[in-house]
Amino acid sequence: MTYTIQNTLIPTEQDYKTVDVQITDGRITAIAPDLEPVGTIIDGHDKLLLPGFVNAHTHSSEMWQRGLIPPVPLELWLAELYDFAPLDPEQIYLSAVGTAVETLLSGGTCVVDHLVLIPGKETETIEAAVQAYRAVGIRAYVAPLIQDEAMSAGLPTNSSNVTLEPFFRSTQATLDLLQEAVTRFHCPEAGINLVAAPTGVHLSTDALLTGCIELSERYDLCRHTHLLETKAQKLLSHEKYGCSAVEHLKRIGYLGSQTSLAHCVWLGNADIEILAETQSTVVHNPLSNLRLGSGIAPILKYLQAGVNVTFGCDGAASNDSQDLLEAIKIGSILHNVTDFDYRNWIAPRQAIQMASLGGATGLNAADQFGSLTVGKKADLVLYDLTSLSLLPRTDPIGLLVLGRPTQAVDSVWVNGKQIVSDGEITAVNVAQLRKELFDRSQWHSSRHSKTMYSTEARYREVMGLEPQ
Repeated sequence: MTYTIQNTLIPTEQDYKTVDVQITDGRITAIAPDLEPVGTIIDGHDKLLLPGFVNAHTHSSEMWQRGLIPPVPLELWLAELYDFAPLDPEQIYLSAVGTAVETLLSGGTCVVDHLVLIPGKETETIEAAVQAYRAVGIRAYVAPLIQDEAMSAGLPTNSSNVTLEPFFRSTQATLDLLQEAVTRFHCPEAGINLVAAPTGVHLSTDALLTGCIELSERYDLCRHTHLLETKAQKLLSHEKYGCSAVEHLKRIGYLGSQTSLAHCVWLGNADIEILAETQSTVVHNPLSNLRLGSGIAPILKYLQAGVNVTFGCDGAASNDSQDLLEAIKIGSILHNVTDFDYRNWIAPRQAIQMASLGGATGLNAADQFGSLTVGKKADLVLYDLTSLSLLPRTDPIGLLVLGRPTQAVDSVWVNGKQIVSDGEITAVNVAQLRKELFDRSQWHSSRHSKTMYSTEARYREVMGLEPQ
């Protein structure tokens, strides 16, 4: 389809200008004042047009547990999460639709779903998520979360006699599973990309990591993983490798321009230099890092070193939301307390670029989308500047990033197709989605996680905390 967005505001280097923007065959074909109207005419008056953001790290199925897991650190939080993870592919479908909808309505046009797989129903899990993202129309990078070590291996042993049970599935079977998923579902031209995405060095052998490298190179896939989210993971990495996890990933060839790394909280200066040298991307997840007490990632140091940084919501049970604008706001202003030199702080325009072009760069697709550039794919978001949350009129991008925008998204295009119009999702029935999520869930106040209880004593010992 062809669209002409008339009289819309777009940012220039330091200011704004009013232009028309044309979209033809999925791409931006013209940006200039007073273009000859073609196709469907969109009124852009009193609206701001920006490239879509990338929700560069999340776990869609966690939606079923949001607001429920108590305030505990990641290692205990994971124990409870997996005790009550959804086991029905229909739940996976619904939560992926919900994740897509919330991402779109907070300015995102692309999502990286580090998808938790149902044991024994791995392919069905991936298929359900793929179907959901196709139904909504969002650009999706589906990253099946794989590992080949049991959860108990995720804590350092401190040289104590800890018996670690084997993982239920072999390394080769796990790699075969990923290859089958790529063969069946990887379809970039339709907006669905598969990603090689081991959960992290803390639960992955080198055989799995190098197998993911080989698959990503064979099929031209992005690579993704968690990296040094917590202090426990830093301790484990040194115990496991005798060096930092970043040094080890460089040594085996995992890092690179097609690699994005979620969290990166516990990195040292030498690690930061490696990320800059390898052109790897850091995905900043400020809300989950705060929610789980993981720490504050040294984002300003990354930026000063030339590391590409973008934003993610993380899963909806560690955030507990998929509001991308909220993640961008917190991920920007949080770092004002980490550096007294205000000239290093993240300004709203920089935050917007990190969320859009930075996200595309992390997916090795900066030449395809992420900016208002003629020839790029039309992944665009039109914001209504008459929304009460964006008034009175000051700086539109300042209001968007530093304010608390609500119901501000007017229209969204992904790959040139309009999938949000007048603030409403066009392809799915959101009222029916709300009903399904309501009917398939129930109110909780607390629940007992046997795995969390059994893990807690070891966690407290490893972290030097008082016994229970």
